[in-house]
Amino acid sequence: MNSIEPHTIRSGQAFRSVKCPCCSVSTSRSIYRVGSVPVHSCVLLGSAEEARSFPRRELELAFCEACGFVFNKVFDEEVMVYSTNFEESQHFSGTFSGFARSLAQEIALKCELAGKHVLEIGCGKGEFLRELCVSANATGLGIDPGYRADKGRGEGDADIQFIVDFFGPDYRHLKADAILCRHTLEHISSVASFVRLIREMIGQRADDWVVFETPDAKRVLAESAFWDIYYEHCSYFSPGAHARLFRQEGFDVTDLELVYDGQYIVQYAKPAASVATAALPLERDLEEMHRLAETFPIRVRACQHRWQERLRSAHAAGRRVVLWGGGSKAVSFLTTLQIGEEVSAAVDINPYKQGKFTPGTGHPVIAPAELIAGPPDLVVVMNPIYVTEVRRSLDALGLHSEVVSV
Repeated sequence: MNSIEPHTIRSGQAFRSVKCPCCSVSTSRSIYRVGSVPVHSCVLLGSAEEARSFPRRELELAFCEACGFVFNKVFDEEVMVYSTNFEESQHFSGTFSGFARSLAQEIALKCELAGKHVLEIGCGKGEFLRELCVSANATGLGIDPGYRADKGRGEGDADIQFIVDFFGPDYRHLKADAILCRHTLEHISSVASFVRLIREMIGQRADDWVVFETPDAKRVLAESAFWDIYYEHCSYFSPGAHARLFRQEGFDVTDLELVYDGQYIVQYAKPAASVATAALPLERDLEEMHRLAETFPIRVRACQHRWQERLRSAHAAGRRVVLWGGGSKAVSFLTTLQIGEEVSAAVDINPYKQGKFTPGTGHPVIAPAELIAGPPDLVVVMNPIYVTEVRRSLDALGLHSEVVSV
């Protein structure tokens, strides 16, 4: 196996100035680079050969010292082809579905959505929108190019319609009492234009709510979580960068919180009135983001080498290693570390992923029950919040593997 140096920035590249997609200030500071990663990590691929030959691109993260935003400065939007052949849902997990149910109830209550209309931009397969509309007795409209009407995607008789398309100016005429956007903003390169379009959509309707949920990039930098950096995610927000963007584009940020073990930002906003609320405590993170960006290249390199050596050592000792989770984190983990036979498979409880292969490396994605035929010695859980759930699944299968998490 080749050694990895994804932190390395080529001479000259680190100083190439680009404009920040949030605040438009020129920035030239690069903090992370991977030379070749799959352009999609949630696409369903039917063979190892197809998966290994899947298109790749370079990834290079820049840090804006003015607003704290982190973005892929070499992102190529032309290769982003989202379709119904994508599978990103986490709702088959009891841990995640319980969280989603609680969040839906919170949003329904805070935004007083009973009997009202909700628009979700980037609704995925529609599970959360359905949960929210059932909870609030609301109607809904979801927009997503990857929407599929599959069985097992949630229960309830909510009045919901779906548009299989990207959100854009063609939909600026739509009206809703609340606009919801979960785990979509990080996929948008022109983030200021995107938020500006939503503000234009709302127009003079001062009572409309806007609720966004986005991964917390401050945690990614603090934990050297390179497995949370992948090509589709071209935009990385700390809570402060997130709120600053919305205030800049004419919104009043009324509430900002970290949820799901601190992994996600949830932000509530309304069109700005003449007197905006003061900055919330979580917004005051720019100084901390500067410190984290400064030390990230060294820390992430050390983290990557620790994982690479751990997997190599386990394989050399004849131990069977599997990852638990066959989604984006696993794809980033495997491709960034350049892992092949050291890991046997990725396990996933999502039936739509099972029987498929991980983009870039071609590892099989298998159902938990398949572990009985080949018990693993080491299970690497790709999100620590699922460790208890994974241990219960292994116990139910009569397996006593060592379990660790990233």
